[in-house]
Amino acid sequence: MDARGDASAATAGSILITRLAVRGCAGVVSDGGFRDAKGIGKLDMPAYCTGPSAPTNLTKHEALDINVPISCGGAPVFPGDVLVGDGDGVMVIPAHLADEVADVCAGMESFEEFVLEEVLSGAPIIGLYPCTKDENTQKYEAWCQRNGR
Repeated sequence: MDARGDASAATAGSILITRLAVRGCAGVVSDGGFRDAKGIGKLDMPAYCTGPSAPTNLTKHEALDINVPISCGGAPVFPGDVLVGDGDGVMVIPAHLADEVADVCAGMESFEEFVLEEVLSGAPIIGLYPCTKDENTQKYEAWCQRNGR
C-alpha cells in the first residue's frame, strides 16, 4: 500500500486486513500506518507498516487502484514483484529476478547457519565471514555434506 510514507493516518485497519486474510492474501505491506495494529498482529498473515496510527485512512489516504505500479517505502513495486519480510523489514524483489535471488539467498542462509555454529565453537570471524580463507570454504562444503545441504 502506497501511503507516500505518511503514517499520520492509517492505510487500513483490522477489518480490512482481516478481510484480505480471509480472501487468501499472503501478506500486506504499507509505508503508512495501520489502525488496530495489535489485532492485525494476531492474524495468521504477515502485515508490515510504518507504525500504528489512530486516524482513519480517509483523513489522508484514498484507495484509487489495485494491481498497478506503486512506491512503497521509497521502493518501486510492480505487480508480480515478490516482497519478503521478517522482523528486520521488507525487501522488494523484482519478479524477473525472484528465482535467481531465491537461489542465492538460500545458499546464504545455509552459509550463515554454518558461520554461527563456527562462531559459537570459538572460531574467529576474520577469514570466516566473509569467507576469504580456503580452509573455511572446505569446512563449509564438508558441513553441507554432513547436513544434507
